[in-house]
Amino acid sequence: MATYLKKAAGTAETDAADASVRETVERIIADVRKRRDQSVRELSEKFDHWSPANFRLTKEEIEALMATVSRETIQDIKFAQQQILRFAESQKATLKDVEVETFPGVRLGHRNIPVGSVGCYVPGGRYPMVASAHMSVLTAKVAGVNRVVACTPPVMGKPYAETIAAMALAGADEIYVMGGVQAIAALALGTETIEPVDMLVGPGNAFVAEAKRQLYGQVGIDLIAGPTEILVIADESADVEMIAVDLLGQAEHGPTSPAVLITTSEKLALSLQAEIERQLQFLPTADVARVAWREQGQIILVRDLDEAVREADNLAYEHVEVLTKEPRYFLDRMRNYGAMFLGPETNVAYGDKTIGTNHILPTRRAARYTGGLWVGKFIKTVTYQECTAEASVLIGDYCSRLCAIEHFWGHKEQADLRLRRYGGRNAGLEPETGGAA
Repeated sequence: MATYLKKAAGTAETDAADASVRETVERIIADVRKRRDQSVRELSEKFDHWSPANFRLTKEEIEALMATVSRETIQDIKFAQQQILRFAESQKATLKDVEVETFPGVRLGHRNIPVGSVGCYVPGGRYPMVASAHMSVLTAKVAGVNRVVACTPPVMGKPYAETIAAMALAGADEIYVMGGVQAIAALALGTETIEPVDMLVGPGNAFVAEAKRQLYGQVGIDLIAGPTEILVIADESADVEMIAVDLLGQAEHGPTSPAVLITTSEKLALSLQAEIERQLQFLPTADVARVAWREQGQIILVRDLDEAVREADNLAYEHVEVLTKEPRYFLDRMRNYGAMFLGPETNVAYGDKTIGTNHILPTRRAARYTGGLWVGKFIKTVTYQECTAEASVLIGDYCSRLCAIEHFWGHKEQADLRLRRYGGRNAGLEPETGGAA
């Protein structure tokens, strides 16, 4: 049985905070729904101290901002986007239209159709997440989305030039400098100056995630992302310094970001805490990472690799790093994770920024039922059917009887009409009537 040498704190405070966030988001969405552009402007002034003549950037404004970005940074952005493009195109190639004759005269098929318009939110704040522009805008464009709207809050009272450059290079059709719940609501509901979108994607803080949850149904969403999570699975071959670096590298996201070690090595388990404390002494983001590790960090000692698999699948974390002698043991056996990083040569930062897989991933155990953002999330797989007259008679005969046992008399008449029209066994019958179920 697994031994927890360090456990995460309780959830009472988190639950209370969630309730407060829900209420705040409800009020903002209702206000944007009612007052539209006026509401967006007032909220932007209140929360971001930002009230430009127009929230949408012109082509000239985008070009001027891009001109302030260093040549090296532009090249770095292009390199990352090329990796993401290659992988996304490979993923799209797996999506095929299908048409099959399932019975003589019965043709069934499906088509893969891109969503018409998508709003991509790219966070700002302490960590302007430039890479989220690649992950959302570029992936949507590879999927074939016709209108991709990118949106990001101002940073220190002005547009963050590197984020704008990434959005433009990824192919965004419209770019807005606008943040928070008001931005999500404006994209979903539309205003006098913003045409609504069909789908919202991208990470964000608790308020942005809650806004997406509340607006789901009116628009589609990728997923509801909570605080980022990292799980490191290690055996005696792993390096405690590397484990601590990788855990703290994700813990710096925020004070509620879980960071967990599962290990078969008692030596590693007992030495990690001291190594964490040593690294916190010089980590520039220690003010955040220290709180996250104290409140959300866990150290779990397991008997063997099979128990490690069970514990890891139960956590169902967003990021799973495998630092063991045979990393693919976990690739072959684990079922619940957002993204897996095999061996010490790779890490979560590679996936977040450069390597090509998408970093918009499931959290809070959502990996039990969904993967992360990919081209397929932007594509609707829709079906169609076609019958010959002879096939319609055969299918209609079965359908008529099956409708009757469910008391769906209107459904039954759809089948019976075809039987009469195309010469089936009920060809001479008048339309039937039935009672209510």
